Amino acid sequence: MIVKTFITMTRLVGPVTVCVLAACIVPAVATAGDQKSAAANSVRICAARNDLPYSDADRHGFENRIAEVVAAEMRRPMEFVWTEEDAIYLVRDYLDQKLCDVVMGLDTADPRVLATKPYYRSGYVFIYRQDRGLNVQDWNSLDLRKLHRFAIIPGTPAETMLKVIGKFAENFHYMHSLVDFKSRRNQYIRFDPERLVREVVDGKADIAILWGPLAARYVKQSTVPLQMVLIPDQNVRSDGEKVAHHYDQSFGVRKDDVTLLQQLDQALESAAPEVTAILSAEGMPLLPLETAANTAQAEDP
Repeated sequence: MIVKTFITMTRLVGPVTVCVLAACIVPAVATAGDQKSAAANSVRICAARNDLPYSDADRHGFENRIAEVVAAEMRRPMEFVWTEEDAIYLVRDYLDQKLCDVVMGLDTADPRVLATKPYYRSGYVFIYRQDRGLNVQDWNSLDLRKLHRFAIIPGTPAETMLKVIGKFAENFHYMHSLVDFKSRRNQYIRFDPERLVREVVDGKADIAILWGPLAARYVKQSTVPLQMVLIPDQNVRSDGEKVAHHYDQSFGVRKDDVTLLQQLDQALESAAPEVTAILSAEGMPLLPLETAANTAQAEDP
């Protein structure tokens, strides 16, 4: 498959980066050799052009801002390698093809990559209007069982748990209306988190159940007061198997790129206060980090 790649070079300057080394000063006229050297030393970040709140071509996503901070800590220029594809394809179509070197926002346990130490942990949330007078704290809440329209994304823990409490079948038609009944057959259909939150704001949905980092920006921006409740991580399917709701998030690199992994870990540790500030500004629910990164070393060739 031929993949169209769009690359933007970003120097270590901006509202959230400070250049502290003399080596960061760029001459007024750069030679072709200088440009080639800088490009070779750059950190290439895989990024979707239209995947807010994570990333967009105008760099308004919180992952765009975190990438800038981390690259500044590494004292290396940064490139966003843009894709028009959905972000779920970044590892397969970009990282594995060596079109870029880093994918952000992966589960720390993702087996496809070497994962950094996690840079944040969050979970799924209930979102509902404060003026509804609801008290929904977990999947066993009585008020939850009285509701009928649930704004969710298929394939998430929300779908599994709606099946557990017997609410999925009656919600099936409404769930697919959230993407205007586009067929998911043999293709990925993106559910817009802003639209799902707006369904609650407009009273079209009783409640939304979404990954907290995906929804927090739109909850914070709402002119109607919304309640966002972090769901406890103690949920099981009808067969007793756990349905995880809390996850650590990491940067991912190719499995043979141990040196870059170590550099990213060091930068993330140094930049932790700035990274946490960016995440907190989003309004997302943050949890204590729990798991260690996949630090398996590649074998020598």
